[in-house]
Amino acid sequence: MVDVLDNKRAATRFRILVQIAERQPAVSQGEIAGEVGVTSQAVSEYIRDLVDDGLVEKEGRSRYRVTREGVDWLFRAADDVRRFADHVTGDVLGAMSEDAYIAADAIEEGDTVSLTLEDGLLHATPGSAGPATGIATTDAEAGTDVGVTSFEGVMELEPGSVTVLQVPTVRTGGSRAIDDETVRDACDDADIVVATGVEATVACRQADVEPAVTFAVGEVAADAAEHGLEVTAIATTDAVGRVTDALRDADVAYEVLEG
Repeated sequence: MVDVLDNKRAATRFRILVQIAERQPAVSQGEIAGEVGVTSQAVSEYIRDLVDDGLVEKEGRSRYRVTREGVDWLFRAADDVRRFADHVTGDVLGAMSEDAYIAADAIEEGDTVSLTLEDGLLHATPGSAGPATGIATTDAEAGTDVGVTSFEGVMELEPGSVTVLQVPTVRTGGSRAIDDETVRDACDDADIVVATGVEATVACRQADVEPAVTFAVGEVAADAAEHGLEVTAIATTDAVGRVTDALRDADVAYEVLEG
């Protein structure tokens, strides 16, 4: 493993190689020195070592290029930096951050609480029985919000999925072209129903189904599924692509049904 955070020299070597990659083939050692915060002489020495190690090749006066081996080294070093950053933001800062949960029972500040996701919302229950725990930062009555920090463990979450039901556009029949029963069947097992497009919204209302939202439907459906909910999205045919694009971007499972 290439640990560029192990010491100052390794970090400087990494930064200089990045600068060469950005500027190649015409490389100004003075400019690199200014960016990295070392002398031009030091940059020259680092470049000489990089050439000796086969990470950089010299093409002429002040002309250098990162070799294939150098690119591989940069990828490995960048992975080290990314993993460290993930550790800091996820493990260190994440444990220090404070989030709001719904208190499942009365909680006092300093209590250990178990953390769960229910109906798409975060809940805190007194005790440490759950796989994910935290420490309450406020007092709270049951059903109210409570602050939680010092997170440990991993919260169990089974991602939901999205069913997209197409409704024809008004040019091809609109809401009149889809049976109310078809809409109701698609929505029966859903935790949340969303709709996009006038024809889709009217089809929902004719079937006595009131959508929770009618804007930014793809993003809302994706977010709800990521919180473990089963979602039905009723979408006019010409809006289906925008919905599925958002679902694919979020890597959410979905299926599209013909109306």
